[in-house]
Amino acid sequence: MVEGDPSYIDYEAFLDPDFSPSSFANTLVTSTNNATDTPLDLSTPLSRVLFDLQEIDTHIHALTTRSALPLLSHTQSQTAAADNILKESGTQIASVTQGYERLQKEVVQKWEAADKARVAAENSLETVRLARAVARCLTLGRQLESQVSEITGRGPTPSSGPDGATSPGKDGFRALERAAYTILNLREMFSATTQGDEGYGLDRVKAIRTLRGEFVIPAENMVKSRAQQTISRFSLSSNSASANSQSSMPSGYKQARDARARLATAAITLYLLSPLPKGASTAADYKPELLLSTLQGFMHTAIMTSVNALARALTQLPIMNQTLADTSARCQDIVALESILKNIRPPPHPLLASTATSDEPAPESQTAASNKYNLLQPLLQALDTTSLPSYYWRSLASSLAPRVQDIVNRGGVSSRTLRSNRDRLRVEIKECVLRASQVSATSLLAEKGRPGTDTIVVGNWEREAAVMVSSIVGSLGR
Repeated sequence: MVEGDPSYIDYEAFLDPDFSPSSFANTLVTSTNNATDTPLDLSTPLSRVLFDLQEIDTHIHALTTRSALPLLSHTQSQTAAADNILKESGTQIASVTQGYERLQKEVVQKWEAADKARVAAENSLETVRLARAVARCLTLGRQLESQVSEITGRGPTPSSGPDGATSPGKDGFRALERAAYTILNLREMFSATTQGDEGYGLDRVKAIRTLRGEFVIPAENMVKSRAQQTISRFSLSSNSASANSQSSMPSGYKQARDARARLATAAITLYLLSPLPKGASTAADYKPELLLSTLQGFMHTAIMTSVNALARALTQLPIMNQTLADTSARCQDIVALESILKNIRPPPHPLLASTATSDEPAPESQTAASNKYNLLQPLLQALDTTSLPSYYWRSLASSLAPRVQDIVNRGGVSSRTLRSNRDRLRVEIKECVLRASQVSATSLLAEKGRPGTDTIVVGNWEREAAVMVSSIVGSLGR
């Protein structure tokens, strides 16, 4: 319908969004019938609806007839515009396609080739790194093999003894520390778990697995065993005694110096090879369990040997003098052990971050710093004591007291002999403890590079002497 043409049809009602056909039909039926009529006349409303539809159709036909040319012209212009857009789009699509093909040829294909080259280069780099790590492991393995040969005395140039004969392995202890560092370097490479670290992927190489399982681990166990044997067999009293019996102080001094060097090297070796506890990343958090257990074993062996010897001597008084001399000698070894450990600073550990310390500590803190950074301090903490000789005598006294009480309770000849000789025992035991404090200067001065011909009194052990006397004589009564 053209705007302005008259029409009786209410187009606004039909165009209303709320228009309801059922409501419109009901209104049309009720407007053409009475509500009381039976039946209802539906022909009239139907005729009106048909007439309205015919009228609307007529208007649509008239409208399309009058507007045919404008509609065709508009449709033609729209079609032409669409054709123009399609043509232009085709040109642009062809240009984009050509650009993509050129891009694929000049960039994508080259990038794919470059990516393949990158992957090949990365694989080559990993291969080179792995090959270098394997080569370094084999080099370290050869180095460790040479050091093991030096330790066991199977090297090409064994040491010569005083009489000119060869003495294999005599000076092999000097290679223990170097072997420990070599083992740590190998251990660091074997434990690499992050890609890019030296040694990553070594577990995939059969030769390295063979090297580790058949040589490195047995060599590490051998080095640990040699170091532990060196500590467990440490003794300066026998060296000094043999030197004094031969009146050869230079020889005694050399033996004491060598014994100290062996012990220091063994202690450093066990310090380095002790297992790293989880979470320990600095030297301050590190506890050398292997070294501590070996030193504690040395102390325990010395104490139990002395306890058993003294317990036997208490039932056989004729051997008491020799037993007390041996007991004093063991204590002198412990004094020397304490002196050596006190002068050994913890070596740098390749697998731990070093603890920064001042090179020149203040005068008031200098003593504390020197006591803290040595290998003696961890042992004292483990034994809960402030002195190894004091720990030796007090442990000896606590173990002997029940032995003496048992002899007294059994009675018999041994008990009567002890009671009758208690004054003599009191004097001899006190002299034994005090004699142990008089250490040969040869053993204490060996580390300073000069021999000594006299004795040096180490500490004041009157209290330890009283404890020992009380543990033995105290149970004998008066």
